[in-house]
Amino acid sequence: MEVKKTETLSNKEAQKIILLSQKVLTAKNTGSSLPATLDVIEHLGYIQIDTISVVQRAHHHTLWNRNPRYQTTHLSELIKEKKVFEYWSHAAAYLPIKEYKYSLPRKNDLAIGAQKHWYNPNKKLMQQVLERIKKEGPLMAKDFENTGKKNGDWTTKPTKKALEYLFMQGDLMISSRKNFHKVYDITERVLPENINTSLPSPEDYARFLIKKYLNANGLAQSNEIAYLLKNIKPNITKALKEMLLSNEIIKCNVNNKIYYMLPNTINLLNKPLYRSKLKILSPFDNLLIQRKRMQDLFNFNYLIECYIPEAKRKYGYFSLPILWDGKFAARMDCKANRKDKTLHINNLVLEPSLKKIDEFSITLSKELKKFKEFNNCDSIKVNRTNPTNIKQLIEKQLN
Repeated sequence: MEVKKTETLSNKEAQKIILLSQKVLTAKNTGSSLPATLDVIEHLGYIQIDTISVVQRAHHHTLWNRNPRYQTTHLSELIKEKKVFEYWSHAAAYLPIKEYKYSLPRKNDLAIGAQKHWYNPNKKLMQQVLERIKKEGPLMAKDFENTGKKNGDWTTKPTKKALEYLFMQGDLMISSRKNFHKVYDITERVLPENINTSLPSPEDYARFLIKKYLNANGLAQSNEIAYLLKNIKPNITKALKEMLLSNEIIKCNVNNKIYYMLPNTINLLNKPLYRSKLKILSPFDNLLIQRKRMQDLFNFNYLIECYIPEAKRKYGYFSLPILWDGKFAARMDCKANRKDKTLHINNLVLEPSLKKIDEFSITLSKELKKFKEFNNCDSIKVNRTNPTNIKQLIEKQLN
């Protein structure tokens, strides 16, 4: 079979394809809100879970940006309905239950020792923990507080390690959360009936990862598809070659770099991109989680600064990227103060390339009002902006 020619895309065309694939600048969702949330999770393939809560946590934030009617109860409802489950993608995540079988390669590798967990297994304790949950039903880590001892102030207690190991290798699943604390149960009691639990072949798994990534992200290089996944890069490289020969995927050239794309993806160029929309993104949003990719394709050099010393921060502890006019236009460090119900804009910094400052300020102010409500706040306080005159423009619009 003849391989299709390589498509050449401009930077702007590539960005449009990515943004439409990510469903972040599209028309309003229709239908009821809970199925719309499930549609987003199934399309993107995962929603990263994060514990930082200076604003709404990343998993809620990412879903709200794609489903304006999103409610923070949706994820627990979908867990209860056995439509999604918690496991590991490139990080802890909510995943579609219909793709459960593709969590099995990692679980199997951990169970047989082909992959290493960050904890060493205590087989005896793991068996004791498993037997207790089988007998008593779902339990949290705190239910094992009298079992085992901590070794040093910063060491996770042995039973928590055992629970996490059993979870990662597939013996346990998270049946729910209470105050964000995991509730573990044996896998057989959590999985819905008739779910496919067959272990995919390495070839099947690689093809799944490729198709899923390309469908959700538009275009990609092999290292982006294999991002933070262990022992998978050779299989992805091989599968990409085979899929190219069978015309299941095509090549595209962006900035003299070769990317892969599903054949129908090119048709997205005929669809509208709602550039007038503004989105305040989570640092862990699916769109920008791979920082090098964002630098290559959007010329956006982003670093989350909560993990670096305060003295070295340029933008702030938890600066949120702002997407507008189809580009990354600004970064906003903010905090939702739950006591006085005020959303504090600690530092808003515009990108040097942003020229339509008045128009941006009006659009941002409108979105800030929605973001304030999403964070259960009643008011907004703008503390610092760069340029400084943006502060007055925004405050004028907010009043």
